[in-house]
Amino acid sequence: MHFKFRTIDMNTKCSCCSSIEKSTKNDLTSHWNKTYNREIQKLGWYEDNPEQSLKLIEKCKLNKDASILNVGSGASTLIDELVKLDYKNIIANDLSSNALDKLKERLGNDSSKIKWIVDDLTQSTELNNLVEIDLWHDRAVLHFFNEPEEQNCYFDLVRKLVKKNGYVIIASFNLDGAEKCSGLYVFRYNKEMIQKRLGSDFELIEAFDHTYTMPSGDTREYAYTLFQRKN
Repeated sequence: MHFKFRTIDMNTKCSCCSSIEKSTKNDLTSHWNKTYNREIQKLGWYEDNPEQSLKLIEKCKLNKDASILNVGSGASTLIDELVKLDYKNIIANDLSSNALDKLKERLGNDSSKIKWIVDDLTQSTELNNLVEIDLWHDRAVLHFFNEPEEQNCYFDLVRKLVKKNGYVIIASFNLDGAEKCSGLYVFRYNKEMIQKRLGSDFELIEAFDHTYTMPSGDTREYAYTLFQRKN
């Protein structure tokens, strides 16, 4: 991997994220807003059918009023599918307001059924106010956090929000995956690495590698994981 990390204690808590420069956040917000000015169906991570995520969500056997937080929603069709499945408490988060606007436009009247949160997972303000999430879902967000302090903040937020017996689905580039996405370097994972970062309170329920075919025809290697928080 070709990453540069600052020297930092990997056990540092989320309060350290105040040291992440604001200019970095602003640059990333601008990057993703520009990215989502393009045609959504041509984006490298776009899925017509979020089949792998839906399979794992089905295994969770959630009630229809369960709180489902989809972080880094972008313009994901997963939100559309969750609405079709009649889930009542869906929360869509992204750093890019443009991305969520595209998703709202596609959903039309159904957009009123979603709670929308524009927020940074590594410097959270609104997300911090959520309580007892039944399911945390992340496809293709975690791997964009290269700095240890960003990663710490991400996993601290997971542990803060997900209730006992709640679930976590994380799909990131696996160790054989690409080193960059959308022009940005990524940090790749396997199930053991994600387990270690979540900690012993979370039990691995299922994990598998998946080769995703991009709209361009190129492929990307993902590691899908489903965890449940112990009671």
